[in-house]
Amino acid sequence: MQSKNILNRKKRTRWGEKPYYSLDYYLKEQFGQKVYKVTLDAGMSCPNRDGTLDTRGCIFCSNGGSGEFAIPYAGEESIAMQIEKAIAFLNSRQKYTGKAYIAYLQSFSNTYAPIEKLQRIYHEILKHPKIAGLSIGTRPDCFSKEIYDLLKECNQKKPVWIELGLQTIHEKTAEFIRRGYSLSVFEECIRNLKKRKISVIVHIILGLPGESEQDILQSVDYLNRQNIDGIKFQLLHILKGTDLAKMLPELTLYTQDEYISLLLKCITRLSPDIVIHRMTGDGSKELLLAPDWSQNKRSVLNQIAHTMKEQNIYQGKDL
Repeated sequence: MQSKNILNRKKRTRWGEKPYYSLDYYLKEQFGQKVYKVTLDAGMSCPNRDGTLDTRGCIFCSNGGSGEFAIPYAGEESIAMQIEKAIAFLNSRQKYTGKAYIAYLQSFSNTYAPIEKLQRIYHEILKHPKIAGLSIGTRPDCFSKEIYDLLKECNQKKPVWIELGLQTIHEKTAEFIRRGYSLSVFEECIRNLKKRKISVIVHIILGLPGESEQDILQSVDYLNRQNIDGIKFQLLHILKGTDLAKMLPELTLYTQDEYISLLLKCITRLSPDIVIHRMTGDGSKELLLAPDWSQNKRSVLNQIAHTMKEQNIYQGKDL
């Protein structure tokens, strides 16, 4: 029993002070210092918006393409100026933000543009002296061989991550939320990215209408079998102007305790090698309709940390 307890303690402390593989720990490993994300809007669109697949977007996606916290796209203004604005905004909100940043292209699908435009944007970001890496939010159906090869070239200059919005592995739910691509497209995209040694981060949403706890845990089990590097757990929250908002009276949303209980089950099932980039959602207060408790992100994170400690929970414990 004593040797088992020692083994469990080693597992819990393999990521420093936290019982899971946190983004903060990974960034310090990778870059040797504290690194913050600055969020940018590169003026992209999406096949779910421009009529290629649909014009309405996914049912949970806001008019800003889920980029409410991004520095707005300013047409011909240089990306370098956007980066400086984003850093200044971050500095205005936090006492110390370090000297290195990850540029995060968040709004809409940031591989969905002509190759010349993508090349110009990516190169301008990566040559900025304060940028340590580039994280690109997109969809797995927005790639071509030329784009994969461009990403490989960029990744040889500074680290490049691709963030894919999977949300769920269940086709019935994917159809309901209007995701617009199949699981096979997602898997092919991962193969192409990993062939070029590009890091992959996957977003999943906890609490999509019609999904049970078992459905969500199956999505986590599936991702353990894929060659991914990071995950973002996203609380389903309802934003103004979305089609999901029209369904709000009929929806049953998680309480804070219910969400945290489910999240921790996901974490105990998650491979210890996958970095956890996010544990909850924090939609813009101006747009958030529900759940109200998600606005107090600090309270949610504190309860997660407290519960993990009290219940001896750590990432991969039940894998």
